[in-house]
Amino acid sequence: MVEYAKEWLPLEGQVERLREHGLEVPDDDRAAKVLGAIGYYRLTGYLYPFRKSEGYVDDEDRTHVRVLSGFQPGTRLDHAEEIIDFDRRLRLLVLDGVERIEVAVRMRIGYVLGRASAYAYEDPTRFIETFTANGTDIRCPKPSKHVQWLQRVSARQASSDEKFVEQFREKYDDRMPIWALTEILELGHLSVLYRGMNQVDAEDLAIAFGVPTKKLMASWLASLNYVRNVAAHHARLFNRKLQNAPSRPKIGQIPLLDHLRASEHAKQVYGTYSALAVIAYLLPSIDPDTGWVSRVATLLRDFPTSDGLTIESLGAPSDWSALALWHE
Repeated sequence: MVEYAKEWLPLEGQVERLREHGLEVPDDDRAAKVLGAIGYYRLTGYLYPFRKSEGYVDDEDRTHVRVLSGFQPGTRLDHAEEIIDFDRRLRLLVLDGVERIEVAVRMRIGYVLGRASAYAYEDPTRFIETFTANGTDIRCPKPSKHVQWLQRVSARQASSDEKFVEQFREKYDDRMPIWALTEILELGHLSVLYRGMNQVDAEDLAIAFGVPTKKLMASWLASLNYVRNVAAHHARLFNRKLQNAPSRPKIGQIPLLDHLRASEHAKQVYGTYSALAVIAYLLPSIDPDTGWVSRVATLLRDFPTSDGLTIESLGAPSDWSALALWHE
């Protein structure tokens, strides 16, 4: 393994390094302020689409593309600043949209499971077998996913400083009904619990959001949890390849989202746009008056397009603004 040997550079040295790689920097002081505010690696991460590249053929005669260290001619610092600002506004909108979905899913899970009993979340019969079965690896036996979920939720409950949680702790032996418990759960907890729910309960919840199947809803919740975490930790979102991309409905299942099946290119399948489209579809079933769809559409129209970067970098189709999904 090679030891990292690059030396620490002052801000002025970092500016010069960017210039050596071909970035147009007309104002050194301005560049130093930008680097001082966000850091070299964050800035160069946003500039990655503007790097030069070259094709090559490996030993097995396969063609690849190698990304080089230099920037394409015409790459400017001010364009990078525009992209960073766009991404910041995008993250805030994603957090707003996912928050509304998370709160609604909390309510709906508490409502659906609560019909069976106040403590249905403890009852293995309310969940599928793969969720309640213990691990079978004799080398490393594990409790069931259900038990692991209960343990994580118990730890969250113990650390909560909410007044209503304290009341249950003191008056009801720390045992909470599902419709109260969901109020302290994060989207990750909800996503795992939903995946384990039996088919009837899970489809009841999905249909309330206009989603035809449990499988699709489970994928969407897991993906939105991933996207929310990216946004909440201030990571780059606009051109991210989603490690947990939302499943695309089959053609005709949800006509508003049929366009997600129009391409099998990785950028369209795993791009951030697919998550934006899912949020845009879900929100009207929760609150049709949020204005979220219009605000996102406005932001997308303001995308800082250049020779090296277009709205397609998000995985959006070129005609996205004409789609019914983006017209409230």
